[in-house]
Amino acid sequence: MSPQSEAASADLFRHPPLLLFVASRGFSEFAYQIATVAIGWQVYALTGSAVYLGLVGLVQFIPSALLVFIAGHAADRYDRRRVVQACQIIQGLGAAYLGWRSFAGDLTVPEIFSVLVAFGVAGAFGDPAASALLPAVAPDGHLQRATALSTGAWQVSVVAGPAIGGFAYAISPVVPYAVMTAFWLLAAILAGAIRLERPAGEPDPPSLGQLFAGVKFVRDNPAILGTISLDLFAVLLGGASALLPIYARDILQAGPWALGVMRAAPAVGALVMTAMLARHPISKHVGLRMFQGVIAFGVAICVFALSREIWLSTLVLAAMGAADTISVVIRVSLVQLATPDEMRGRVGAVNYLFVNASNQLGEFESGITAALFGTVPAALIGGIGTVAVALLWMRLFPSLRKVERLE
Repeated sequence: MSPQSEAASADLFRHPPLLLFVASRGFSEFAYQIATVAIGWQVYALTGSAVYLGLVGLVQFIPSALLVFIAGHAADRYDRRRVVQACQIIQGLGAAYLGWRSFAGDLTVPEIFSVLVAFGVAGAFGDPAASALLPAVAPDGHLQRATALSTGAWQVSVVAGPAIGGFAYAISPVVPYAVMTAFWLLAAILAGAIRLERPAGEPDPPSLGQLFAGVKFVRDNPAILGTISLDLFAVLLGGASALLPIYARDILQAGPWALGVMRAAPAVGALVMTAMLARHPISKHVGLRMFQGVIAFGVAICVFALSREIWLSTLVLAAMGAADTISVVIRVSLVQLATPDEMRGRVGAVNYLFVNASNQLGEFESGITAALFGTVPAALIGGIGTVAVALLWMRLFPSLRKVERLE
């Protein structure tokens, strides 16, 4: 590493607003990843139904879809720190309620889904505000390094969170909810301590046009539209993560620990790919590399669908995470570089809707398909569909395929 790079890295770790932001986001993501395991396992234990597992994603997506434009406008109009903090407090209180009801032994599926709706509302407002806040807490001239630091912390949370959730649930269903409560409330305290050196400018007066400005921006940029829509449909079809509780218990004949390990495996692959891209960034054929990553993602899903060994399932899940990271890096870079600060909340909300739709509706699609055709056929159909979408998008968005580099 050059002296200039070492100095730049040191500047990041001496910048309190960025460190508080990264820590807050890290604890919040830890709590969310623990929730994916604890709630998924508990819902399946209570119902034994793949449909209900799919509904876990749907009930969180609906608030995001309904509130996306209001949430994006709120992120551009109000103090983004306070928006993030309020959402984390709501999530912490929801986790505390689930823990209390689990301790009492009276927790029901409708109660779980009610809390998931609250999580969906909090995510709809909190995620766009947090993504728009990052450029304001980064040191001048170091946005890309700050983004890498934030992404790395997020990936550590995604790696360790599911494993912690699985082992915690194996001790008692109450334990993961207690940890989630503590992490979300700690994240809220850290978010509230952030002091901005570059306050946001005066927002534009509210209007219907301003409310939908993010949609217009994405629509008018074919490369961004093609990238995030590809991610939407590819992950929508490849949402095999909803089926992991079924694979862990019924197909691989394992327990909550295996669910935690498999939940963490894609993040391990993503972390490895991020480290590789940090040393060897995508410098040419950017569009083609993104399509290749999506195709590799679909192939890995097909292998996972047919696997009957925990080691092979874990390995291909890690490969899925690595392939998906390529699309994420390109999408985030395009959006950050092309969006002015005063619109980052609204554009971030549109991007969040696409990402959330792909993850949570993908889980719903997988749950319904598994109920209709069986678990293994559902996962296999999703993998084949992902590859088909990538090939179709190469024809629909030839300009995206021909993108050479990220400027």
